[in-house]
Amino acid sequence: MGITPEDYPGNALAGIDFQRRLEERAFELGGGTYEAPGQLVGDFLNHRPSTAFGTVKPSYTPGVHLGDLSESLPDYAIAAIREALPAFDKQIKGFAMDDAVLTGVETRTSSPIRIKRKEDYQSLNTVGLYPAGEGAGYAGGILSAGIDGIKVAEAVALSILRNVSF
Repeated sequence: MGITPEDYPGNALAGIDFQRRLEERAFELGGGTYEAPGQLVGDFLNHRPSTAFGTVKPSYTPGVHLGDLSESLPDYAIAAIREALPAFDKQIKGFAMDDAVLTGVETRTSSPIRIKRKEDYQSLNTVGLYPAGEGAGYAGGILSAGIDGIKVAEAVALSILRNVSF
């Protein structure tokens, strides 16, 4: 489950406001020094703040400020992460190692603005424009962007075929 426009209703730029709030909170939780907020997986799963690193040392520079990540995202996102970590660990042993470090908050993976499009994947107000992928707000990573790109490419091809006479 990801964060969608339903999480920040309002005007067209509400996603940017939502993103800024998350980033401001991350700055505060990071100690106000541009360190990222972080927490050990074991502490996160057991609902307690982290106070010291274990054997895993974060590589993020300028650093990681340990604490409680549950204050960094909406409750439903924290609940989803708490559910996902043990599930991933069943598939990839060690994924949810107690002293692994969760580092947050990443908010720049996709556009906070969605360019609306019709069922044929064209822009609502610009014929021939096919908003696609992360930058248009239709994907949250490389795989979903690739899939969206394929769907848009198919829509473009169909549009061309409809307008070509043989």
